[in-house]
Amino acid sequence: MAYLTFLFFLISSLFLSSQANLHLQPSRNQDESFTSILVSQQGLDFIKDLLINKAISSIIPLQLPATIEKSARIPFLGNVHMVISNVTIYKIDVLSSYVKPGNSGIAIVASGTTCNLTMNWHYSYSSWLVPIEISDGGRASVEVEGMEVGLTLGLKNHEGTLNLYLMDSGCYVTEITIKFDGGASWLYQGMINAFEEQIGSAVENAITSKLKDGILKLDSFLQSLPKEIPVDDNASLNVSFVENPLLSSSSIEFDINGLFTARKTVPVPKYYQQTWQPSVFCSDQSKMLGISLDEAVFNSASALYYDAEFMEWIVDKVPDQALLNTAGWRFIIPQLYKKYPNDDMNLNVSLSSPPVIRISEHNMDATIYADVIIDVVEAGQGIPVACISLEIRGSGSVKIVGNNLGGSVKLDDLAMSLKWSQIGNLRMYLIQPVMWTLVQTVVIPHANSYLGKGFPLPIIHGFTLQNAEIMFSSSKVTVCSDVTYSE
Repeated sequence: MAYLTFLFFLISSLFLSSQANLHLQPSRNQDESFTSILVSQQGLDFIKDLLINKAISSIIPLQLPATIEKSARIPFLGNVHMVISNVTIYKIDVLSSYVKPGNSGIAIVASGTTCNLTMNWHYSYSSWLVPIEISDGGRASVEVEGMEVGLTLGLKNHEGTLNLYLMDSGCYVTEITIKFDGGASWLYQGMINAFEEQIGSAVENAITSKLKDGILKLDSFLQSLPKEIPVDDNASLNVSFVENPLLSSSSIEFDINGLFTARKTVPVPKYYQQTWQPSVFCSDQSKMLGISLDEAVFNSASALYYDAEFMEWIVDKVPDQALLNTAGWRFIIPQLYKKYPNDDMNLNVSLSSPPVIRISEHNMDATIYADVIIDVVEAGQGIPVACISLEIRGSGSVKIVGNNLGGSVKLDDLAMSLKWSQIGNLRMYLIQPVMWTLVQTVVIPHANSYLGKGFPLPIIHGFTLQNAEIMFSSSKVTVCSDVTYSE
């Protein structure tokens, strides 16, 4: 059902407009939506073709439920009783199709459809010329041509999930060709005339019924989709829908909450702030899909991990291990070496507030406030001797890792001050180069080890982003991409 789900993440739905650029409108509920997803006409066409192929493969072989009986009067023979049974659709071909969203719903139409069937036939008759009953039977092949199948779907938000419902549907047959194997050729035309309309009606009813059943199952599946995507043991991504999907003449937009939430029932303080700006765009309007993420999404992750006390760690190994011995500091902090000669050290790093992420037209910036407590290790115990406050300014880059949005940060600037000391005053200008080295070689790689894995974008299982492009605008990151599908 994943392919169906994504369609209605589309056909209900995940960036393009009919204008020269791909536009993403701001969410209609500015208090709750931080991620907007919009599917272009190209994306809708891709999913529509996939849906039709999958629907056909799930329908055939389709056995029509009824046995059709009819009696007809044939010259010189009298009444002939005819029966067809075991009518089975074994092949469906769609010549052309289209999907068209609009204010009244989402229309999907398959035109020029051909349908191939097999069936058993039997007839019997008796007349005054032949006093005994004569009967015959065999197999027949049927080709239904010029069939048009259409449905109109409605989609609405129901308590954070999607509710899909059928507004209208129909299947119309224009021509039937029947070829009989066995039997009397002079009787064929009589049987064709007798059953043509009923076979056409049976095909129409069977396909319409299958469509209704499929929509009901799909709606049930959509209702069961989780409202959160686990990221790790600490966080989930809130993917509950906000407001109803917005349907235009060439796209469908979803608004979802998009913020990180704690997997435990612990409230996350709102350190993030949302800034609403005009629509962003993808310059390549041929892209099937786009996802726009407000900077509040990134700041909600920052606040969550800070609140979970995840942003604290003990540094006891560095590339230059001499920096974790007081001997390595004897010319930088002489009193430290004098009081604790040749003792090992740890650096207790903790963030004093959540990192603040800002997104501009050209890049992402992060400001990190951290405290570094210098511990001297004696007899296996850490003795705090000084605390230095850091203000780390970095710039970030983002990339697509599968269906995740990953990234990295690099150090741009470092400011520092002495917060407290048990060993007297420290010459901060001597400590600055050492701290820069430690941040550059320890803190930044540690952060990038997590950032590189990324967090999941709201993509249904089975679909993969392809040839993705990333664009920045004021307070937003936009991912423009094609998609592929695999079972």
